[in-house]
Amino acid sequence: MALFFPRFQLRRVALTAVVLAGAFYCMSQYINMSSLPKSGLLAILTASSGVVTQAVDPKWYPPSRNQINNLTGVLHGEGIYGFIYNTSHTPEDKYGVYNWCNMPHARKKEYVKPSDDHELIYVEVIQRHHKRTPYAANAFPVESYRWDCNNQGLYYFGKPFDEGHNPPAQGYWSGFSSDINPFTPYGFVGSCQFPQISAGGLDDSWVHGKDLYEVYHDLLHFIPGRDEDWRSKVKFRVTNNQITSQVAGMFINGMWQTTESVPLLIQQADIDSLEPRYSCAVGKKLTNAIMSPSNREWQKHLTEGQSLFDTLDDISGVPKDDQSFHVSFDHYYDNLSARQCHDKPLPCKLVDGKNSSTCVDQELAEAVYRMGQWEYSQMYRDAPASLAASFTSYGVWIAELASHLRGVMAGNRETLYLHNFAHDGPMSRVLSILQIDVMVWPGMGSEIVFELYKKGTSKSRDESSSSGEPGYYVRVLFGGKPLKSSNPDLGLMEMVPVETLLAYFDGLTGKDGNEVKGKCDGSIPT
Repeated sequence: MALFFPRFQLRRVALTAVVLAGAFYCMSQYINMSSLPKSGLLAILTASSGVVTQAVDPKWYPPSRNQINNLTGVLHGEGIYGFIYNTSHTPEDKYGVYNWCNMPHARKKEYVKPSDDHELIYVEVIQRHHKRTPYAANAFPVESYRWDCNNQGLYYFGKPFDEGHNPPAQGYWSGFSSDINPFTPYGFVGSCQFPQISAGGLDDSWVHGKDLYEVYHDLLHFIPGRDEDWRSKVKFRVTNNQITSQVAGMFINGMWQTTESVPLLIQQADIDSLEPRYSCAVGKKLTNAIMSPSNREWQKHLTEGQSLFDTLDDISGVPKDDQSFHVSFDHYYDNLSARQCHDKPLPCKLVDGKNSSTCVDQELAEAVYRMGQWEYSQMYRDAPASLAASFTSYGVWIAELASHLRGVMAGNRETLYLHNFAHDGPMSRVLSILQIDVMVWPGMGSEIVFELYKKGTSKSRDESSSSGEPGYYVRVLFGGKPLKSSNPDLGLMEMVPVETLLAYFDGLTGKDGNEVKGKCDGSIPT
């Protein structure tokens, strides 16, 4: 017994030494890991887990301070940052500059190809429709000139698919005015619908389709050729607003040179995730709060912009108590920019039914455009509640996108390319969710592209990856260039490990969007 006790003590000392040595080793490894780039550290921590288990910070980060969200500069500045508002044409040497009438998109000339070890395996695009007539609600009570659309037709007809049925005539809408109808429409008189894609907007849509074909077929050899079976690999989706279908028809002909029937995917109107139309009380409440006196910045811009409202009201004839025109500068912005994009004169004050010399000049129009740009930055990025407002009201579409990426990686999705035709609201929400560093109002034809790449040969589809390692990566383009996010986990979205983006989306919407409904009705906190 006397001999055993010292031996036992010796064993305890040895065991303690081993434990301490192990602890010091682990600590040194932790210190070494902490010096790694974030992507490398995350890859090590999640190497044995699936792509949806990585921890990514989903909180709101403010955008950078810039001329667009600097209210003092907006109120007292001049010009509109070099942006274009009066033509669809951007000079070749300036392509990439913000053009409200026809935003820059991916083109073969400017497109930057990734390195050859990156294999493109899926593309999803969401774009705003191209330029249009203004919405009727955004017109002045009485407009001084007509707006006609006799140089185009809007085709609406049904066609039975089953054999044995007769084919339809290709009926189109032809607007007219009745001498008998005693009621005068609010705003513009003419043969157009308000809104409808103008002839110029249809031309821009065609060029957009042609340009993306040149990128993804001619340059990258990714989508099938026009003489191949492209219909099984390329899909198109529209909203329930008819103007997206008007754009889609011209875009598809530009891309595929076909006048044959092409299906346009569409969800039911009251639950459409692309427009979006599904009910989301929390998202609506958050958005309304951003645009209310409770938001000091919003109220400040309305108060200090009152003189601008007064001048516009005097010229337009809009009543000062018309809330729709005075909760923001949206209506005035749409009215004036639509005129300028279509080379129509800025409006003058009507006196006894005739134009007076009191008119909206270019300086006044640009003041409105600066305010509109500030408002979109405030609504979708600067306000801390903007992220939650966006991921609740647009979470279903984001979850659909995430499921498409997962499906491609799992090998059970045949679609190579999906193109969504939408509006400025959806575009703004996607930019908000991605936390773009400098927010702009997405102009006509603006696009966001999600490109999924496979790099090298990975042993598992769920294997995590970091820069330079085998795995899956996502590149996000806005205006044809990689999008820069304020979220440090996303950063410059040149080649983001797919598990990072999916974990970020899941943190906002839940996997497969299983938290969106609860966050919309308030049963799950945002």
